[in-house]
Amino acid sequence: MKPNLVRNVFLRLLTFCIFLLLLRFTFIISFNGAFFFSSIPSSSFSLSSSSSYFSHSSNALLNFRTSLDYKFYTSIFQEFIFNGFLSPNSSAFSLSESHIIALKDLGIHHSFSLSSKISSPHLPFSNNSFDFQFFHEFNLPSSNSLLGFASEIERTLKPSGVLVIHTEIKDFYAFHSILELFDFCKLIRARDIPGPNALIPSIREIILKKSINPIRNFDSITDQCSVPRYKVRLIKDLEPLIEKEPLKPWIALKRNLRNVKYLTSMVDISFKSRYAYIDVGARSYGSSIGSWFRKRYPKQNKTFEIYAIEADKDFHDEYRAKKGVTLLPYAAWVKNETLFFEINREPTKKNEEYRGMGRIQPVQSSSNFMVNVDKIKGFDFAEWLKSEFKEKDFVIMKMDVEGAEFHLIPRLIETGAICLIDEIFLECHYNRWQKCCPGIRSPKYEKTYDQCLNLFSSLRKRGVVVHQWW
Repeated sequence: MKPNLVRNVFLRLLTFCIFLLLLRFTFIISFNGAFFFSSIPSSSFSLSSSSSYFSHSSNALLNFRTSLDYKFYTSIFQEFIFNGFLSPNSSAFSLSESHIIALKDLGIHHSFSLSSKISSPHLPFSNNSFDFQFFHEFNLPSSNSLLGFASEIERTLKPSGVLVIHTEIKDFYAFHSILELFDFCKLIRARDIPGPNALIPSIREIILKKSINPIRNFDSITDQCSVPRYKVRLIKDLEPLIEKEPLKPWIALKRNLRNVKYLTSMVDISFKSRYAYIDVGARSYGSSIGSWFRKRYPKQNKTFEIYAIEADKDFHDEYRAKKGVTLLPYAAWVKNETLFFEINREPTKKNEEYRGMGRIQPVQSSSNFMVNVDKIKGFDFAEWLKSEFKEKDFVIMKMDVEGAEFHLIPRLIETGAICLIDEIFLECHYNRWQKCCPGIRSPKYEKTYDQCLNLFSSLRKRGVVVHQWW
């Protein structure tokens, strides 16, 4: 054979091989990007994976296929195929491009993702589009977005479709928050598995299956609600109650602030759909909201809705000028009715410009204190809670209601609204020793310290995360 002919054949074969490589590369890029929407703008709503998003370059693609992450996801998806959660005919969705590449390489060709972060909870797919959805972590800065995204997962996942969540968060509180968030599914399996690399040594894998006819308990907290066991377990990790009545409560109870074990220091609240702080008996903005909650409470970078419930009209104008605070200018009570609102001043302070604490009374009382009385509206606080919040939400309550806690707490329990509150900071009012007069108790309140202690103890026995406040 002539040398020129051999050379021509070799060049043609080389050209053909290069063409095939280019064709395969083009196929991979276009196929992996088949459902990428570049027109969707980026926003704060995002989901993140342990793998970084990579560019559509050939080097990045080749590097990913030799990475530990690729091997990890490939083995995970192979196991799903073996267990019947996936098949070549499945339609799959994930927000991570790396997951989609691994799925397509295993023959799950109807696998889709988004090329950019989405600007709203709505996903650009029709109802019942997918047999399988897979996510590693949810990292949504907006509390409403997580609930909206969960609704979109429900809308786009077919009945009997499989939802798999990988998370590095392993406490029971977060686990049950996930089950509450995706309550349209039933739990198939939850286990801890080795992670993809040294930075993520292990992962909790949660496999859910969408119910064909989900039974939803919308809005509803039954009157006989019971606090789940996983919340009861947290009680033993709280700071101990102060068993012995302090002689100087204004010092002892403030000092106790250093010992408080906040719920958010023990559990992860990332999978809650909404975050709210309710200050019942808020008084001025600086009393608790500005000085304590916004500055000191560990919020895990979540944005909280803030509600100030304050019947004293002298504080209302201040709240109306505050952004991010919703004022309820009424008295939290056991039912909707008109109440007497008494501003008490101790006789020893009658010559000072001192505004006492306001107390609500169903009837006007006689008092040894100098009293100014107004008529105000009281509202059923328990029913308001039940209409405003769900168990999927994370709700903190601070209550300082000058003795009305002995009416409000039983009402929260009997209506079941207590189960909507994740953490309570409660000031219990009793006939404490007076700061002005050693050895003399305040006649302002009839309850004793032991009765307050019993109130705290009974709440903790029910599994309520409650702290002694001042």
